[in-house]
Amino acid sequence: MNRRDLVLDVAERTGSDRKTADAAVSAVVDSITAAVAKGDSVSISGFAKFYRRMKPATKSRKGTNPFTGEPMTFQAKPATKTVKVTPLKAFKDVVASGRVPAAKKAAVKKTAAKKTAAKKAPARKTAAKKVVKKAPARKTAAKKVVKKAAKRR
Repeated sequence: MNRRDLVLDVAERTGSDRKTADAAVSAVVDSITAAVAKGDSVSISGFAKFYRRMKPATKSRKGTNPFTGEPMTFQAKPATKTVKVTPLKAFKDVVASGRVPAAKKAAVKKTAAKKTAAKKAPARKTAAKKVVKKAPARKTAAKKVVKKAAKRR
């Protein structure tokens, strides 16, 4: 899912138009970015925690090249600020179980949801046909193994 898909999904779930949903997504992203840039942590309960982390500077050091075995010097690195995103428990549980919670959709958009569900149904049927086509090939391979075993006896 990219930004465009996210905006369309938010618009569908809230029953608003695409421009309003895009403004809402932009506002959330901008708010999180500004807060983390200041050094504050942002925690969205049930989803994730965003915070800034300081990486300390490292000194230059001597070591060996693992490929050639030659001695070499590793350069010093300055201290840097990085962002860390930690998924929270509720998010991890949903991802691990694979079950998506039922979403509350606007009453206006129910007909569009039914149309998309109807479009997805034929794709599933074609996938089932492919599995059926593969099954006979496996049976013939099993018959060959049985025939070879019978010849050996």
